[in-house]
Amino acid sequence: MNESWWMNPLFKKGYERQLEVEDMYNVVNEDQSETLGNRLEEEWAKEVERTKDGKLQPSLFRALFRMFWFEYLLLGLILLLEEATKVIQPLLLGGLIRYFTPGSGVGKTESYLFAGGVSLCVLVLAVTDHPYFFGVQRIGMKMRIACCSLLYRKSLRLSNEGLSKTTTGQIVNLLSNDVNKFDQSVIFLHFLWVGPLEAVAVLAILWHKLGPSTLAGFAVLLLLVPVQGLMGKLVSKFRYQLLTFIAQTPVIFQ
Repeated sequence: MNESWWMNPLFKKGYERQLEVEDMYNVVNEDQSETLGNRLEEEWAKEVERTKDGKLQPSLFRALFRMFWFEYLLLGLILLLEEATKVIQPLLLGGLIRYFTPGSGVGKTESYLFAGGVSLCVLVLAVTDHPYFFGVQRIGMKMRIACCSLLYRKSLRLSNEGLSKTTTGQIVNLLSNDVNKFDQSVIFLHFLWVGPLEAVAVLAILWHKLGPSTLAGFAVLLLLVPVQGLMGKLVSKFRYQLLTFIAQTPVIFQ
């Protein structure tokens, strides 16, 4: 079934006539710009209050963390279950294949258990993969909307001196480029702690199956980590230079 079937009535209206604002679906209250902006503004005020002593600088990350930490933690547990299932599934599949190997010693009852385990793993993957990515993408969307709401409110309150120091390019750059990183970062952030756990589990399984030769493959992976880190720094450096140039060139956006 087409996943976008629920959009068909809207497409039909757009085919028959020009769409109006009233034709759009209403946004749920927790996803509205005003609601998210108010929540982030409250958390930011708390952050400023907590850092009045000057020991720490106010952090937007801490404010966003207090808004979404519980929901994001639950999604991390879902990801952990999904990745654990991906590790277990090949073991069960291997046991099922051994049943068809002459002299393997795997009985019919065990083969049924292996087949049931493989089917259960497929079911678990089906009910965890899409909810996880939907959930983290929605959290990223909420972060982006909340920050955009605060940026808009701040732009309306800028003094004449502040307006003279802020270009249109800087504001457009923040709204169109910087806040979009929330959508991308929240998707893969959980892999920073799930990935090492999965790697250790896979290493233990391969060590049991193959012995010391397993270390050769993992050594290659470890050697690639510094290379990837260096490439990431270079990309970050060049991107910063590009965005700085764009922000200082307001004519492009006028």
